[in-house]
Amino acid sequence: MKKENSNIQSTKITTEYIMSYEAPLDPPLAIDEGMMIVNVREGGWVTGPKINGKFIAPGADWLRIMPSGNFRLDVRGLIKTDDDAYIYLTYNGIIKNTPESLERLTNGERLTYKDIPYFLAAPTFQTSSKKYNWLNEIQTINKMVEIQFGDKGFVKYDVFVVK
Repeated sequence: MKKENSNIQSTKITTEYIMSYEAPLDPPLAIDEGMMIVNVREGGWVTGPKINGKFIAPGADWLRIMPSGNFRLDVRGLIKTDDDAYIYLTYNGIIKNTPESLERLTNGERLTYKDIPYFLAAPTFQTSSKKYNWLNEIQTINKMVEIQFGDKGFVKYDVFVVK
């Protein structure tokens, strides 16, 4: 028996900006044709209306390269806030490259969200800090702003809570 209105959307998702961050990256280490590991160096910055900090060790991205040329992110990182709280973040996501964007990224060019067709991830956070406990209770989405591989590597994201 078919339900009435079974094909009608029932809910909506909205987002709200909470922070941006830039993580400095070491050059990728190629494990094989299907995997690279990109170490997150100490430094960079994290800033938003209710948070400020930087990245500290350990942190890395275990980046799987799919047969299609798309990347699957598997990132773990550690933030130290300016008031000495520690916040662990982890996320998975998808990077859909074009042949041109993949070549430019591999050659160490700085790319923006306009250069890569799709680059989103879904971070969650973990902390014992009472001040930042709100991060334990939300799901967020990262949208890539800029990325560069190589000696001056980094990735920059805007982060939004999903509601």
